[in-house]
Amino acid sequence: MKTIGLIGGMSWESTAHYYGLLNQLVKNRLGGYHSAKLLLYSIDFDELARLQSQEKWQEATEMMVDAARRLERGGADCVLICANTMHIAAEAVEKSVGVPLLHIADATGRCIVARGLERVGLLGTAFTMEREFYKSRLHQKFGLNIMVPEQRKLVHDIIFRELVHGVVNPESKAKLREVIAALAAAGAEGIILGCTELMMIVDQSDSPVPLFDTTTIHSQAAVEWALA
Repeated sequence: MKTIGLIGGMSWESTAHYYGLLNQLVKNRLGGYHSAKLLLYSIDFDELARLQSQEKWQEATEMMVDAARRLERGGADCVLICANTMHIAAEAVEKSVGVPLLHIADATGRCIVARGLERVGLLGTAFTMEREFYKSRLHQKFGLNIMVPEQRKLVHDIIFRELVHGVVNPESKAKLREVIAALAAAGAEGIILGCTELMMIVDQSDSPVPLFDTTTIHSQAAVEWALA
């Protein structure tokens, strides 16, 4: 089994889900007392959140590069950025280390294509929904047409004001259900939960079309890679 390196803390709430998922998936595959071989470097999210809000993406990228190098020195055989938004730094991270970066959008794109879908909605932070680094990768590598909701500020605020603090508000869940329903009504064949905290508040029962939970998908891809 290879050792999976995790850049976590974005937020630690979703990183905790990664840790649980990775270990449970390995146990399911191998049985017995097996668990995942993991290295975790968890950043202080307050530092990163300030850089994001100030649009200081170079400094934020340098934080990811530093974390990846620490994981490689520690013996990680691959690196996972445990957040969708900070895949804005993916190219720089890939160039900075000699071990592979397992990209969350690639794992998600493969799952969507396997379901035979072409037009999907994307929920996430405003950075993920509005910038091109994520949407363009899904379009260029997998031929997917990406839709984003009109209520992007609503989704962003639920993530940053509630979910990263571990707050799951039933009223916010109802609002997200409405956003998902509107995307489906506009032609989305599926919905990407493109923020690793969103799986805390909505699941398949909240959507009329398939949901693609990137936290679980990323974890599954990492386990497949580690056990290959």
